[in-house]
Amino acid sequence: NVQITRDPMPELICDEAQVIRLFQNLISNAIKFCDKKSPEIHLAAQKQDRQDEWKFLVKDNGIGIESEHKDNIFKIFHRLHSRDKFPGTGIGLAICQKIVERHGGKIWVESTVGEGSSFYFTIHRMDMDTDGEANE
Repeated sequence: NVQITRDPMPELICDEAQVIRLFQNLISNAIKFCDKKSPEIHLAAQKQDRQDEWKFLVKDNGIGIESEHKDNIFKIFHRLHSRDKFPGTGIGLAICQKIVERHGGKIWVESTVGEGSSFYFTIHRMDMDTDGEANE
């Protein structure tokens, strides 16, 4: 019963496996931390003033995050809920932050308890060198 919608998404030169994991972690969290019968998730991207940067959005209708926890949720093993209530290791958002930082960006959340969360992150365009390795 999960509804996922998206705006048109850009094509990027990036570490594909890591960016897939980034979206998987954010979408999985949106599903897990939803107390409604039908989680709703929306994905969007917007080109920033800088020509080499995109801002992405993963928005949900989940339980939300209290403002005092917004910065701490990206710390490894930091959990806001017991494992009995929401299973997991507490490393998903820390991994997201590392992936985003590796791509020259930043990640943050805006949230209202009981209404949902909007996770934003930026990714800088990366170029490929002659060996096929990604370079910033």
